Amino acid sequence: MNILPRLGEKYDVRIETISKPIAEYNTDEYFELDLPTAPAIMVGDEIVVEGKDVDEHALECCICRHLGLPEPEKGKKSLWGRLFS
Repeated sequence: MNILPRLGEKYDVRIETISKPIAEYNTDEYFELDLPTAPAIMVGDEIVVEGKDVDEHALECCICRHLGLPEPEKGKKSLWGRLFS
C-alpha cells in the first residue's frame, strides 16, 4: 500500500507489515490469537479495516485519534492532486 509509508512519515509512526501465506491465516492457531482477518490494518489495538481495502481518510483519522491529534477534514482532491500526491 502506498499510503502507509506516506502516513507513517507524515505522523512519525512506525509501520509494521506482516505478510504470511494465506494458509497460515486459516488455521485454528491464528484464530486463537484474536487478530483480524487478512488483509487488515490495525492502529494500536483498533482494527481499522479487515478483509477489504481501506479508505485513506478513515486510516488517517484513526492514526490521529491514536496520537491524540485532531482528525483531518475530508476534502476532495482534484485529479491532478491525486496523481501528484
